[in-house]
Amino acid sequence: MSKQGLNMKFKDYNDLLNECVNQKSLRGGQRVQAHMIKTQYLPPVYLRTRLIVLFLKCEVLNDARMLFDEMPERNVVSWTAMISGYSRSGFYSEALCLFVGLLRSGTAPNEFTFATVLTSCAGAFMFEYGRQIHALIVKSPFGSNIYVGSSLLDLYAKAGKIIEAQSVFESLPERDIVSCTAIISGYAQLGLHKDALELFRKLHREGMVSNYITYASLLTALSGLAAFEYGRQVHTHVLRSKQPFYIVLQNSLIDMYSKCGNLTYARRIFDNMPERTVVSWNAILMGYTKHGNGKAVVDLYNMMKEENKVKPDSTTLLTVLSGCSHGGIENIGLELFDEMANGNDGIDLGIEHYGCVVDLLGRAGKVERALQFIKDMPFEPNGAIWGSLLGACRAHMNVAVGKIAGARLVETEPENSGNYVILCNLYASEGNWDEVRKLRDLMKEKAVMKEPGKSWIEFGHTLHTFYASDRSHPRKEEVFLKVRELSERVKEAAGYIPDLSSVLYDVDEEQKEKVLLGHSEKLALAFGMISICDAKPIRIMKNLRICVDCHNFAKLVSQVYKREIFIRDKSRFHHIASGMCSCGDYW
Repeated sequence: MSKQGLNMKFKDYNDLLNECVNQKSLRGGQRVQAHMIKTQYLPPVYLRTRLIVLFLKCEVLNDARMLFDEMPERNVVSWTAMISGYSRSGFYSEALCLFVGLLRSGTAPNEFTFATVLTSCAGAFMFEYGRQIHALIVKSPFGSNIYVGSSLLDLYAKAGKIIEAQSVFESLPERDIVSCTAIISGYAQLGLHKDALELFRKLHREGMVSNYITYASLLTALSGLAAFEYGRQVHTHVLRSKQPFYIVLQNSLIDMYSKCGNLTYARRIFDNMPERTVVSWNAILMGYTKHGNGKAVVDLYNMMKEENKVKPDSTTLLTVLSGCSHGGIENIGLELFDEMANGNDGIDLGIEHYGCVVDLLGRAGKVERALQFIKDMPFEPNGAIWGSLLGACRAHMNVAVGKIAGARLVETEPENSGNYVILCNLYASEGNWDEVRKLRDLMKEKAVMKEPGKSWIEFGHTLHTFYASDRSHPRKEEVFLKVRELSERVKEAAGYIPDLSSVLYDVDEEQKEKVLLGHSEKLALAFGMISICDAKPIRIMKNLRICVDCHNFAKLVSQVYKREIFIRDKSRFHHIASGMCSCGDYW
């Protein structure tokens, strides 16, 4: 530029700007722009757009917008670049305003414009704008474009509109890795884990080539299913395919192994990570928390603080407090809470952190103190906090405080069936069937439906699902026969006495025991005893909290038959061996 002066041409400027973009040289780009101004060179739209792209790549959004506003004319590439810049920076409203400006200017959006602006429509407030843009796409020539289709699919999947997402996916003229990953991720994020797994298997058979994001989405689904064997196969496949081990994939593997009951594998991956994010720390901390290993949680937290490479966030503090609660080290938990509350780490404690303290006190049997803590805390207690207190009252048989917590819960969450069930359990345990009937009548009056209990177990590359008193399984007769056999054996060998308080019906004891034998956990356990060899552990997943009787039953089966049993319920992880459970009989 110095040598040529006024002789600089379009090609010279273009070559220089392209090199600045490639090297992310903001200073170089600014010198080119200064030279244009000094020599009074009037750059065409293309060169101005290249400058905008450079500024956006170097994350100087305001400079890019200033240049954009000064442009005497703009084309669709200029508009799209600026929309993309705002969208990537999280300024979604500004991106949408620019899109409206583009339409009003008479410039026709192209496929990249539509694909870009759709990413700004994430979240409940922006979703309706996404629908309107979809209507524009239908009228445009880009309705069947793969990039636009993938963005539409992602929009609906993230909004929880999985039927619409599936419809968009099926209408795509061709499918690429982005669209396939988006639909699998959509199913997994919505908790439709089995659908995500089945779709992955179908697309894999059709020749889909997966990338690390696909595998991370699949691992999310396998975590939800607690499908350990599938997860291990995916891990092996990732290693063989020589996928780049990005942090997001390693975090997903830690989460999967933790939720499938294998903390050894999870910790091995964590220890070998060359770099960790706060998500990595939170994943391994949550694994130990769910397994009831409070000491390991505190040790890891101290290690994180000593390393001082990654700062704890709100989730980290919540997980550590929860780990102390589940691990039975309430004194350490309370000390940590005081340290966090008075600390200067810049993290504000929320109602969830105070809820952990309620849980800590409740698990320690200090139910009255927990009630007083709720009254004194700076937040209005929510359903989760009252539910935690009610669970403590059930475990420690404190009916008086339980009635207070139950009454507040029914007011706070009148449609949550789980609250009624815990309160019914509390009344049933003291034989107060009048109160149980009143609660059941109240549930009918408010049309509260109890979610049916179901358990599932992985065997032979198939997930076998059982419902309470289920007779739909192909091996139902064999399973029910095995349940009765297990019951008789643990009665004889270990003195098993059914906990009839787990049955919330005022019927005779023989009928109650029959109801207990039909619980989904026992059916899944019996199926596992029949199908899985003695050398392998039995892994069961349950959608609700495991009942007291099924928990006792599983402990005695493990003791009598020398079997290792893993049960992951809605509340926590139960690692049962030699008649002992990692939860310490409190969940």
